[in-house]
Amino acid sequence: MTIQQLLKTAPVTTLLLVSFIGLFIMQVLSGVDANNPSTEELLKWGANALPYTMDSEPWRLASSAFLHIGLMHLLFNGFAMYFFGQIAEPMFGSAKFLALFLLAAIGGNLLNNHITWQGILDGTGQPGISAGASGGIMGIGAALLIAALFKISVNGMVLNLKSLIIIMGINLVYGFAVPGIDNAGHIGGAVTGLVIALAFAIAYRQRLAATLQNMPNQAQDIYQTTYINSFRFDNDGNFDNNSSFNHDSAVNLPMNVNANHASLNHSKINEQQTATKSTLIWQLLPWLVMLLISIGFVWWWQDIHQQILQVLAAIE
Repeated sequence: MTIQQLLKTAPVTTLLLVSFIGLFIMQVLSGVDANNPSTEELLKWGANALPYTMDSEPWRLASSAFLHIGLMHLLFNGFAMYFFGQIAEPMFGSAKFLALFLLAAIGGNLLNNHITWQGILDGTGQPGISAGASGGIMGIGAALLIAALFKISVNGMVLNLKSLIIIMGINLVYGFAVPGIDNAGHIGGAVTGLVIALAFAIAYRQRLAATLQNMPNQAQDIYQTTYINSFRFDNDGNFDNNSSFNHDSAVNLPMNVNANHASLNHSKINEQQTATKSTLIWQLLPWLVMLLISIGFVWWWQDIHQQILQVLAAIE
């Protein structure tokens, strides 16, 4: 896929890749080592670090997702974003895709800080730094797993569930096998992506069911009638007495048919309005879930923040 095609089909993915590369170039031009940046340099450029992030700089939960620790880290995450993004963004929509990436990245960083903090309290850990889009990308990958499980199609094609499981499994195994990998960030991002994707998949299924239920019947309309063709008239334009047509029915039948037709049309309109409202509600479900997750993340950050303040106050 060319850059022009990627920009057209997945604009957010393109912009994310440009931001990753652009930030890395800015770092290198400012004198940061392209392969082995120092801790001080990473902190300066927005890396996640518990003493800073959970104190007064929560913006690091998001900024660290755009920062990469060396060229190989950037290339690996850039390829993964390119691979997953061109599939996931057209499926979920650009706005939901961006929200999914950011929330998964934040969720991964929060879990990392939570585990780090618990290790400090237990005396088994110490503060470190983390950076990279891995948490957000794992969230996107987990979302694609749910899409494959629910058989949500992309341009008429259903994702291969087994292939996605293998890819995600390799990433997790690699993370635990190689030292220095932020496994908590990966897991936190994946769990966040799973929850959001479940909301999307359920909403997708319900909207599809509502659409199918509201499809018009292709059979001939039962209200169409040809009874006029069976009536016989005399030369004066009066009904033939020999006709089986009844004068009462000449007045009442059309009125009854029209009344029934109007009643059924009204019923159809009500059903369509109900289906439209139902579809709108299901469309809002993923956004509602993401809003609740955001509120939960704020509470989570505040909880760890307060614990840190209490410990510092006790030390003083």
